[in-house]
Formats: sequence, structure tokens, C-alpha cells
Amino acid sequence: MQDPTNVPTHPSPHPPTAAPTNTVEITRFLIDTNQSSVSYGVGETFLSQGNRYNYAIGVTTIVSGEILVDTNNPSDSTIGEITVDISAFQSDKSRRDKAIRDRWLQSSKFPVAVFSPTELRGLPNQYTHGDVLDFEIAGNLTVRDVSRPTIFTAKVSMNDERLTGQANTSVRMTDFDFDPPTVAGMIEAENNVDITFEFVALHAKVD
Repeated sequence: MQDPTNVPTHPSPHPPTAAPTNTVEITRFLIDTNQSSVSYGVGETFLSQGNRYNYAIGVTTIVSGEILVDTNNPSDSTIGEITVDISAFQSDKSRRDKAIRDRWLQSSKFPVAVFSPTELRGLPNQYTHGDVLDFEIAGNLTVRDVSRPTIFTAKVSMNDERLTGQANTSVRMTDFDFDPPTVAGMIEAENNVDITFEFVALHAKVD
């Protein structure tokens, strides 16, 4: 009688199949200064001109940052710090620009504003090439060494090897410890500032 403990084993000729793994595919994009801009919009009233209203817009193209896109799970994508040279803001009036740099925003002393994202809200778990994504970017905006929680609403699409998008928010000057520009009897600016970030980010190799 054969000892059951000595029964020869016959391994299967087909090795077991390894469990499938999810490969993380991260695509790195860098903001292209040549195709990107940050602008402010502020309402102002000319008291000396019968309370004429004007919406002043200033633009800078000196902006940098990176975006890491998880193509398999877009909700795991991240955005790095976005830095903006606000001393380079230019409007249609050089006199306004100088006054903002020297007296109110004091961007000649604090030339760089930084937005540090902490959370992306509303991104899907799947993405089809060319879709426009609507989501929110929560983070901290630092201006004049003062940081405040800020939320941008964004629209972004990815085509070929570029990201194209726009992000918007509104902040108050007094939240960053400076008053709206005012010239007694002549002009008064509103406290609210509309910020618009229009960008193109180009594919870059991940280190």
C-alpha cells in the first residue's frame, strides 16, 4: 500500500498568472510663459469725472509652475506652487501701474505672489482625451507675505502634449493688509479684485 505522504506531486505545466497591477502613469506639464498670463480686474470710480466707472485690467506673463497628471486616475493629479511676478503687471495707464507698485500693492518690494494648491476638488476618476474638466483648486495665496485660503474655479483640457486652461477667483485687497487705491476727490477703487489665470502647460519629462 502506497504511503499517502509519499504520493508524487505533478506540478501544473502552466505557471500561475500574476495578479494584475495598476500602473501609475504620471505626465508632467510645465506652464509655458510665452502662452500664459495672470490678470487682475478692479472696478474704479472717477469722482472728478462725474463718478465715471471704469474696470481696470492689469496683466503679467511672468508665471511658472508644474502640473502632474495621473492619466489613469485624474483625481490623483496634483498641481505644484504657482509663482507670479506681480511687479510686472501692466494696465492701460503707466501712472496707475507705478502707483500700485509703489504705494498700494507694493509689488516693487514684494514682487512675487505664490499660490500653493492643497486640494483639487471635483476631478473625475476617468478622463477621455480632449474632455473639458470643471473643478476647484483650493490652496493658499500669498501676497505681500500674507497668506489667505483661496479657491480657484478651473476649466482644463488636455490635447496632444499640452494642457490648456483657465482659473478664476476673487479676493479682497484688505484681506492682504492693504487698502484699495484712492486719490482724495479724484478716484476710488473697489476692494474686490478678480484674478484670471490663463495658461498653456507643455509636456515635460518626469525626472
